[in-house]
Amino acid sequence: MASATFDRLNPLTGDVASTAPAMTADEAGAAVERAAAAFPAWSAMGPNARRATLNKAADALAGKADAFVEAMMGEIGATEGWARFNLMLAVGMVREAAALTTQISGEVIPSDKPGCIAMAIREPVGVLLGIAPWNAPIILGVRAIAVPLACGNTVVLKASEQCPRTHMLIAEAFGEAGLPEGAVTIVTNAPADAAEVVGALIDHPHIRRINFTGSTAVGRIIAKRAAEHLKPVLLELGGKAPLIVLDDADLDEAVKAAAFGAFMNQGQICMSTERIIVVDAVADAFVAKFKAKVGGMAVGDPRQGNTPLGAVVDQKAVDHCRALIEDALAAGAEQVTGGDADGVLMPAHVIDRVTPDMKLFRDESFGPVVGVIRARDEDHAIELANDTEYGLSAAVFTRDTARGLRVARRIKSGICHVNGPTVHDEAQMPFGGVKASGYGRFGGKAGIDAFTELRWITIETEPGHFPI
Repeated sequence: MASATFDRLNPLTGDVASTAPAMTADEAGAAVERAAAAFPAWSAMGPNARRATLNKAADALAGKADAFVEAMMGEIGATEGWARFNLMLAVGMVREAAALTTQISGEVIPSDKPGCIAMAIREPVGVLLGIAPWNAPIILGVRAIAVPLACGNTVVLKASEQCPRTHMLIAEAFGEAGLPEGAVTIVTNAPADAAEVVGALIDHPHIRRINFTGSTAVGRIIAKRAAEHLKPVLLELGGKAPLIVLDDADLDEAVKAAAFGAFMNQGQICMSTERIIVVDAVADAFVAKFKAKVGGMAVGDPRQGNTPLGAVVDQKAVDHCRALIEDALAAGAEQVTGGDADGVLMPAHVIDRVTPDMKLFRDESFGPVVGVIRARDEDHAIELANDTEYGLSAAVFTRDTARGLRVARRIKSGICHVNGPTVHDEAQMPFGGVKASGYGRFGGKAGIDAFTELRWITIETEPGHFPI
């Protein structure tokens, strides 16, 4: 264990929220070695034994509910509701991963060679590195390790510097479940050491694959570093999710979904609705209804638990959102709702008449601000939705489901929901994006593909005949 430590401060109060080991690159390497030592025993365990162990881990996670709430409130200013939702989905993810242990199947492939039995089988790859962010810390921390473990790998979890205690609780829960010592190891580091520690982890010869959830900028760095070693990477990165409201949409349903998608967890979700693209014919009516909905959504101290919006993660996030808003207003956009922030307590902002030349149209806000963009018609709405470097989640609202499916097929994103919010996650679904939102998929059988090696093995059952 590291001799040095670092403090994470509560974004609301400035008090110390948690103290964690400030590991060096060498200490991170030692964590990889422990995971490598645990791999033979864990990978050799039968699927039902792995399933039972993972289900114990799910129980252990659920048993730490109050500790998780306290950690998330203190470290990132989360509401209790967001913390408990995180835990509920994360527990489900572990149980879904447990159910996958007997689904890691192969196939027998017909061979043209007489007497040759040809098989494609999936095997664990070794030690995986999972790098998790702070915004949905239990969900994304668990996602980084659950299916890899189900596939027989061992895992090093690189915790976020902004919520080390929350991520340490995940490792503790898996440790209590009876996995071999070192099957899940955790690396925590001071913010100043992040680049060195992550670089050392990626470079370590025992790390065979990497999954990363976080910003596109950091994802590019990780992908380049891993490419030097030809190590596969699963990247789930930034987003600028569009929600299209067509002229035949149920506006009340669209308003509910847009408000949830834009402002759940203060907009600090990779799938958050960042752009509401409304066809002109219904734009005024939608904005009026949306203003009424969002205008009643208050922001307050998450520790009090009586407001839908809590704190954003730090002052930098407030300043970033404020800059996007001011740029849009200066270029002719109109503020529908919003107001001054009280420290990291920032009210919900709706900015109407956003255009593609504004930063708010392009740049991920990752905060409580959403832009409304007015489109001429369906084709223009799709054009606007695709006018982004990102492609994670999207949504379209229409009373004509066949029309909705046609539009969904034309939107360039990894995920699209017809008549549902852009924020939607389930453990068994193939989750991931396209373009600058990354590549690869978490979840269900897609996760099995990401975290196993597919091998071709043959058995010869007849005497060989060779030309020489």
